[in-house]
Amino acid sequence: MSKGSPISPSLMATKSAGAHKAPERVERPADAGVEHAAASPVLGPNNVVPPTVMTGSQAIVRALEELGVQDIFGLPGGAILPTYDPLMASKMNHVLVRHEQGAGHAAQGYAMVTGRVGVCIATSGPGATNLVTAIMDAHMDSVPMVAITGQVSSGVIGTDAFQEADIVGITMPITKHSFLVTDPNDIPHVMAEAFHLASTGRPGPVLVDIAKDAQQGQMTFSWPPKIDLPGYRPVVRGHSKQVREAARLIAAAHKPVLYVGGGVVKAHASAELRALAELTGAPVVTTLMARGVFPDSHPQHVGMPGMHGAVSAVTALQQSDLLITLGARFDDRVTGILKSFAPHAKVIHADIDPAEISKNRTADVPIVGSVKEIIPELSEAVRLQFETAGTPDLSNWWAFLNNLKETYPLGWTEPEDGLSAPQRVIERIGALTGPEGIYVAGVGQHQMWASQFIKYERPHAWLNSGGAGTMGYAVPAAMGAKVGEPDRVVWAIDGDGCFQMTNQELATCAINKIPIKVAIINNSSLGMVRQWQTLFYEGRYSNTDLNTGHDTVRIPDFVKLADAYGCAAFRCERDEDIDATIQQALAINDRPVVIDFVVSPNSMVWPMVPAGVSNDQIQVARNLTPDWEEED
Repeated sequence: MSKGSPISPSLMATKSAGAHKAPERVERPADAGVEHAAASPVLGPNNVVPPTVMTGSQAIVRALEELGVQDIFGLPGGAILPTYDPLMASKMNHVLVRHEQGAGHAAQGYAMVTGRVGVCIATSGPGATNLVTAIMDAHMDSVPMVAITGQVSSGVIGTDAFQEADIVGITMPITKHSFLVTDPNDIPHVMAEAFHLASTGRPGPVLVDIAKDAQQGQMTFSWPPKIDLPGYRPVVRGHSKQVREAARLIAAAHKPVLYVGGGVVKAHASAELRALAELTGAPVVTTLMARGVFPDSHPQHVGMPGMHGAVSAVTALQQSDLLITLGARFDDRVTGILKSFAPHAKVIHADIDPAEISKNRTADVPIVGSVKEIIPELSEAVRLQFETAGTPDLSNWWAFLNNLKETYPLGWTEPEDGLSAPQRVIERIGALTGPEGIYVAGVGQHQMWASQFIKYERPHAWLNSGGAGTMGYAVPAAMGAKVGEPDRVVWAIDGDGCFQMTNQELATCAINKIPIKVAIINNSSLGMVRQWQTLFYEGRYSNTDLNTGHDTVRIPDFVKLADAYGCAAFRCERDEDIDATIQQALAINDRPVVIDFVVSPNSMVWPMVPAGVSNDQIQVARNLTPDWEEED
């Protein structure tokens, strides 16, 4: 899967000794700093640091400071130990995680809510490979992140030295780029290039692997460095001819749909999107990665599309005559069987990554560039078209879609076993916390319910592992989000299976006073897998029972586990206790809170498009497909 324009910065550099000078620092005057920052691709305040002798490890820390980094998530080990020593003297906040995967997900959560590059650090070998899952997750979801790893000394690279792993080779397919640094003098420009790559174009993770002797060696540090990335020139402005052609198609469409993906969130283009939507009057669907970028309460929002999307959203795409696709990638979970997806629609596709355009669905009008720039240009072109040709009459289209919204609203069936419906628990968390909260989900049924039953009114309020579907994402990502946005309430809505993969980060949260709130939707099983076993494997529940819930041995007991980690802990097993328990959690802000919500294992996620069929065969309940009444 391609993730942006090809780049070819130097990976290997010859070793050289730095000159010896007394350390000094010169601050750039304020006016000069502003001028330089406007022209410089180097992140941070762009202070001027004259040539200064220091070790490579000191250069790593100094570069991070000059790049404006405030928070880092990491775990030390032998190959990165030289860098952890000068880190002690830095004003940057380092959060010591309990597992490197937690550092990676925390950096993701931090980046998702702040818009800044997330930073994680690990040592060589297993420390670095423990980051791989989080790096892949960030790659799939286009999250700006820099992962710094220690490597064995350059003289023994390739000899299978102790704790050696070719992390550059391992991560090349799942990063925007991976650097190996063996010369300490390369550290400043490599660090600046890594942050530039991570944060520009289509965002994504970049790995910087630094040999131990490069950390220990002397070098000459100066700032800002020159960034030299031949071939890396992301296009930002859309082609004006293509924008005008897109506007012409919009003016001629009878059943247009704004198909909005996570790229609009990454581009911070929520306001621009709303202006375009209200200008065109077209319905808006927001994918799993775009929830909140267009308010759920807006009358033009028709829901989330996809395998578990709203009937109105799925049908809007299927029956549209024009898809105005913004920062989305025609993912298989949205399209279903690709050849049957939106069969009568022409496609406008705007994306900053040219590799995504026409990759899965051929675009009639491709527009390469940032949607932050493209959407206002498109709005202006549409306005001119409407002045010339008139505003399209979409009343019949809206009558059809509004009827679907009224006929097939999201809801749930009360469990017959007397246990709580997980949907009710999640809906009450959202209602009692409100739209200013941040909601982070793991993967599976609880993820889908959290996307369906919490009302999202703003971008950056919803975090989840979309492309990779990583179990264990929620707790560390919520931790990173809380570090990035300490004044917001942050919920990790997790499953009992996902929670057990990274719950050790509760120790990190408790010790560092990061008061996240964790709602374990405990159905005592791997819920989504169990749902598929119910529907497609005749109820043969092979290895999906976890024995954590009602009428089981409760191993582990989540309340006791949370207490051992220094968290406030509650168990909620009755509907009448749900609100009071959530309110108790909301009132505690001096430590993490964990709630074991014991829910029915028989609740399922609906609607659902079974794998391998057309979206036209969406089911609102088991074996129940809507009767379509298409427009004349």
